[in-house]
Amino acid sequence: MYQCQICAYEVEPFISFGRMPIANGFLTPAQFEHEYFFDLIVGYCPKCKMVQLLEFVDREKMFHEQYAFFSSTSSFMARHFGMFAERVMQDFLAGVCDPFVVEIGSNDGILLENFARRNIRHLGVEPSANVAEAALIKGVTSICAFFDENIARQIVSKNGHADAIIAANVMCHIPYLHSVAKGIKLLLKPDGIFIFEDPYLGDILEKTAYDQIYDEHAFYFSLQSIQHLFSQYELEVIHTEPQNVHGGSMRYYISHKGIHAPSSSVMTQIDKERMLGLHQRETYELFRKSVEKSRDQLKQLLLNLKNENRRVVGYAATSKSATVTNYCSITTDLLEYISDTTPIKQGKYSPGVHIPVRPYEEFKTDYPDYALLFGWNHAAEIMAKEKTFIGRGGKWIVYVPKVQIIG
Repeated sequence: MYQCQICAYEVEPFISFGRMPIANGFLTPAQFEHEYFFDLIVGYCPKCKMVQLLEFVDREKMFHEQYAFFSSTSSFMARHFGMFAERVMQDFLAGVCDPFVVEIGSNDGILLENFARRNIRHLGVEPSANVAEAALIKGVTSICAFFDENIARQIVSKNGHADAIIAANVMCHIPYLHSVAKGIKLLLKPDGIFIFEDPYLGDILEKTAYDQIYDEHAFYFSLQSIQHLFSQYELEVIHTEPQNVHGGSMRYYISHKGIHAPSSSVMTQIDKERMLGLHQRETYELFRKSVEKSRDQLKQLLLNLKNENRRVVGYAATSKSATVTNYCSITTDLLEYISDTTPIKQGKYSPGVHIPVRPYEEFKTDYPDYALLFGWNHAAEIMAKEKTFIGRGGKWIVYVPKVQIIG
């Protein structure tokens, strides 16, 4: 029996991806023998509606001084976070005397640097030392720590309470959400606002975006599950906004209960979730069948291209790619290498299936016939950049929302 991390009710498993490695665990050949694996199984809680992993990886294995994800590598995300910051400043900090903003999981400072440039008092809480150091170099005030109730208490003691607490693509990473919720309640001013965004469960199901499921993503949020969690701490969702990032995300606005009247967006979203069937076990069974169909189609497509002696290269060594390559058994027999612009990944091998990761320059100097687009959530930005590849006859292979060739 699996117990829900939010309400302790019995969780119903609905899909297993088998043995999986650390998604951001790019490694050298000397590390192959001791590579860590775990069982990637996902379940649904019929009581609180939370979709969650059923086996969690120790956080120190995922977030450390060699963490391989730097948010600032995407110009699209830089613009998105710039607009996020402007929204917070205009709607919640205007007229506030000496405002204070805290970000949970601040990465390399891509969001908080917008506040730093305005000389707004801020603090980033980031557990991975190397990306926290990159934020400090930018002038973003940061500490290297995992945010929880104890860290919140320390921040209040040193800096006072926060007018705004923000997080982006972080909350779903944290198995111990009860401690985080307690910390938010403790840290947030009586009239303060907590705003966070994460990949949205409804989009994952609708698009068969199963590569959003990997070790770092402990939870897959719906509004119903978020309401259930925060209501236990006298916090309530007052507004929701869909976001066109990471293949479909939701931004949640949360305040102390009774301070702000919830907008109509909350009830509208609840109604939509009922229409999507997020409260029904059958919905998740259908998702499993769609995932299995996508896996089989992608594997067959790559086998066909191999039989035609076509060169296929992976594009973007994302965390998500680990789920796809391992679940679909995609090895160097089908994929020559993965091209990536991140120096810390180059010269290493992908988790689990050990496909070499090579510098982007190699892709440019010797275009393959096909590129398997692991960074599909940045497709518009990538395809605008790769007009030469397309112009020379290159084609893209995508698998979300369906397996197809584009070119």
